[in-house]
Amino acid sequence: MVSLPPMQKELKEQVDKGVVLPLMEEFYTIQGEGYFKGTAAYFIRIGGCDVGCHWCDVKESWNPDIHPPTSIEAIAENAAKYSKTIVITGGEPLMWDMNPLTELLKSKGVNTHIETSGAYTLSGTWDWICLSPKKMKLPTPEVYDAAHELKVIVYNKDDFRFAEEQAAKVNDNCKLFLQPEWSKRDKMIPEIVAYVMENPQWVVSLQTHKYLNIP
Repeated sequence: MVSLPPMQKELKEQVDKGVVLPLMEEFYTIQGEGYFKGTAAYFIRIGGCDVGCHWCDVKESWNPDIHPPTSIEAIAENAAKYSKTIVITGGEPLMWDMNPLTELLKSKGVNTHIETSGAYTLSGTWDWICLSPKKMKLPTPEVYDAAHELKVIVYNKDDFRFAEEQAAKVNDNCKLFLQPEWSKRDKMIPEIVAYVMENPQWVVSLQTHKYLNIP
């Protein structure tokens, strides 16, 4: 076992506690997807993900070691300047303990949202949980129970089967969305529209921020 130098060891301990996080990027924009589509929000993208979606459009988020370890005080202070709605995304933010960051954000009077695959233990205090499950690494039971929104990415026809399988596991109040994978949108949008018309418990979600050419 390799022993870390004192400073590296101390930093790792801080990251493990969730008081320092690998920050990939942060930006104020319009929420482009799902239930809150079209509303202003401040996004905090945390590095680190091992779910491994082949169509992921932010693969640069996967390796947490390339993103600067940033104190949650700095993250929260900056975020609260811009918006009352803060969206924590990734990567997979639940790889890290989200309790310290969300406690700090809530103390500043903001709403905390998370976008997660649900593959890790749920931590943090959330006003809205958007669960976007992936076949490669399924969500934990507590994330299914707590999710406010289920957003299934549709890459091919088998994803409709997967979507129904996932919908059977979430709570009764969870909103259900089907969203075409961006590179397959021309092919899958007609399929999704037809499916939602036959199964109106689902709602179509589009990546409208990409159509608007904003982050």
